[in-house]
Amino acid sequence: MPRQNILTGSPWEDKMGYCRAVRIGNIVEVSGTVAIVDGEIVKADDAYAQTNNIIERISKVLEDAGVSLKDVVRTRIFTTDITKFDDIARAHGAYFGEIKPTTGIYEISKLVSPDYLVEIEFTAVVE
Repeated sequence: MPRQNILTGSPWEDKMGYCRAVRIGNIVEVSGTVAIVDGEIVKADDAYAQTNNIIERISKVLEDAGVSLKDVVRTRIFTTDITKFDDIARAHGAYFGEIKPTTGIYEISKLVSPDYLVEIEFTAVVE
């Protein structure tokens, strides 16, 4: 089966040697993704806005891979502050409330920048 690498132009893709997503056959794996914190719409202390930003951006990445959010079967959510669970869950539920992929949420000590509260990985499978 051919491999399709989906790149977004992030400088981290070349620096770390990865791509945002890989599709092989009917499976798409999406790398851990953080929000674009702009200080206006998405702030460093707003877990809801960060989660929303991540899922919106990954929706476009999935489209580039020929799939959609409805094909997501698993999300893995990492947060540096588990007390933000309700905000993260509310944003995740707005997209996945009907789709209901499997998920896990894990508190970790740090992400690559202190501005990031949330990082999410996605797995999608096309029927």
